[in-house]
Formats: sequence, structure tokens, C-alpha cells
Amino acid sequence: MKKIEFETILDKFGHERLRIRLKIEKGELIEVVYQYETLIEDNWTPIVRYDCAHGFFHRDILKPNGDKEKNEIVIDNLKSASKYAEQDLKDRWEWYKERYIKKMKGNKS
Repeated sequence: MKKIEFETILDKFGHERLRIRLKIEKGELIEVVYQYETLIEDNWTPIVRYDCAHGFFHRDILKPNGDKEKNEIVIDNLKSASKYAEQDLKDRWEWYKERYIKKMKGNKS
């Protein structure tokens, strides 16, 4: 089994990153994890994670209090799911961060 792990910086300051972990077996993608993290008070804080744990592909939106909102994403195969996760996080990381910061400040909207 081949494991690939890397990070992509999403902003010009290096405060936003996408961590990616893939597992490939016999040329087939068998596991994916895409996690968007932001630097808050000198700590990398996970905000959104896509993975296929629990037997299905899903997105976890993490909350400051430690809770998470789990949403199943129905996609035919892990290769397409991987592309979807990466594109969503690259396109919407600012929105996810804004939502997280609002929750940190106690604003539920």
C-alpha cells in the first residue's frame, strides 16, 4: 500500500493550509482525507475535513466547542470524491473560516 501525504498553502501569508492524505492499493485510491486548517493563536486549527471513515464519504464541519456537523456526500468513486473535496476547500476556505470565527465569538448565524 502506498501512502501519500502533503500540504498546500491556500493564502499568501501561510496561515491557511490544506492537508491531504491518500492511500493507494494496486493503483486504486482506497482512502482519502482532505482537511482545511487555519492558524489561530499560533495553533493549527482544523475547520473542515472530508474523509471516508465510518464506511462512507462525508464532510465534517468542525465547531469551536469540539462538536462536528457530519454530511454524507454521495459520489460514485473515491477519485471523483477526492477531486470534489479538494476543489470545495480551495474555493470555499474563506467562507468556512468566517463561519468558524463567528461561532467562536458566540454568533450562531
